[in-house]
Amino acid sequence: MTTRTLRIAMNGVTGRMGYRQHLVRSILPIRDQGGITLPDGTRVQVEPVLVGRNADKVRELAEKHGVEHWTTDLQAAIHDPATDIVFDASMTSLRAATLTEAMKAGKHVYTEKPTAETLAEAVELARLRETTGVTAGVVHDKLYLPGLVKLRRLVDEGFFGRILSLRGEFGYWVWEGDVQSAQRPSWNYRTADGGGMTVDMYCHWNYVLEGVVGTVRTVSSQTATHIPTRWDEQGNAYEATADDAAYGIFQLETPGGDPVVAQINSSWAVRVHRDELVEFQVDGTEGSAVAGLFHCVAQPRSATPKPVWNPDLPTTERFRDQWIDIPANAELDNGFKAQWEEFLADVALGRPHRFDLLSAARGVQLAELGLRSSAEGRRLDVPEIAL
Repeated sequence: MTTRTLRIAMNGVTGRMGYRQHLVRSILPIRDQGGITLPDGTRVQVEPVLVGRNADKVRELAEKHGVEHWTTDLQAAIHDPATDIVFDASMTSLRAATLTEAMKAGKHVYTEKPTAETLAEAVELARLRETTGVTAGVVHDKLYLPGLVKLRRLVDEGFFGRILSLRGEFGYWVWEGDVQSAQRPSWNYRTADGGGMTVDMYCHWNYVLEGVVGTVRTVSSQTATHIPTRWDEQGNAYEATADDAAYGIFQLETPGGDPVVAQINSSWAVRVHRDELVEFQVDGTEGSAVAGLFHCVAQPRSATPKPVWNPDLPTTERFRDQWIDIPANAELDNGFKAQWEEFLADVALGRPHRFDLLSAARGVQLAELGLRSSAEGRRLDVPEIAL
């Protein structure tokens, strides 16, 4: 059996997502399971190189997890002939420069979102990938999660009939940082540092909507900064200049040409009264389904009840009990790990990754148009991107 090792420079690995999801729950398990196996039987193993600005933190992580190589010199890691892949999970404001340098150095790239602060930068990254011919992948983790895998399967099976609408609810209460520490870094709430709900989440919603229902054709959005003052990691008060909530309405078009209306509320200033931190409901002529990150329930037309509105009497129907659980029918691994394995196979086989920098550019485009829609108070078309 042939074995090949891909060396991955993991930038931003001391951050929340870089550490938890990409190192601990993805790359280390792939390493410890002996890599992945290609169709021809070749084994592809991974060798992470931890990259971060704080030497003490990076060294500590390397020692804790038995990683041999680490560095604080990102440029050296990028230009090291032994580096095959550059992964980036650092601040959004630094990402475009990192990806540009890596691709020009002939390295494959895998990255968190958004890929850039502006659409122009994101499109230029996609063009550079075309020029260099490297394999580029962008994290589309939610499409690999059990709930949305089940939801997509219902779409593929024609369960919904003609899809009419999608409704999404996302968010939770992020503590301000004074009484209790915040669950998210302070830069997320400063526009100058690339923060904001729209910038953060509309790139997710674009690929979720594309991956489940269809192409986004229009956007109408209203943003808000509900909590104007927060406290940073050192306990200092700061002005939250970025939006912490975004309320969007999107017009979609299915592959068959049918129009679909989608509504998604996103907020870091909302208290959760739902089963999961994010849920999507899809309604169609033949049935409906509600999916979170893990669960999915459905109600076909034949089992749809006939409630009657009567404000004079209390409701006795238990509506949640009228839905059926959708089974996974397969063992589904961690979504981040599953996409990493797919990307590594694409690199090893020299083929494009299906979720590439052009897909990411469409996410940046939707965020940019969402902010503009809110500022101008109008609905905007979402044009096709041409490289």
